[in-house]
Amino acid sequence: MSKSMIKDAAIEWEDLGGGVHRKVMAYNDDIMLVKVAFKSGGVGALHHHPHIQVSYVESGVFKLKIGEEVSILHAGDAFLVSKNIIHGAECLESGVLIDVFNPCREDFIKN
Repeated sequence: MSKSMIKDAAIEWEDLGGGVHRKVMAYNDDIMLVKVAFKSGGVGALHHHPHIQVSYVESGVFKLKIGEEVSILHAGDAFLVSKNIIHGAECLESGVLIDVFNPCREDFIKN
């Protein structure tokens, strides 16, 4: 999927359950961009992965836990997760996170 121009309307939302939906926007072997939409009360369960993740809060309000740190983030805020650090999110007000992973999250790619 290493396209140079990506149209949001051409990509379907994937229902992850529990009020969470995902769109894999673009990727190559080195990097991946993903939109994750949460309804209020939606949860990104605590997890870890061998990827570096940086995320931007496009809209909404989220309670984030990264390692032992907990914070409330609003639209315009961002967060960084190092490799293999346990992290998760709870959506307090419906919104969207824009996630970037390095390297690509192969587990998100449907063949």
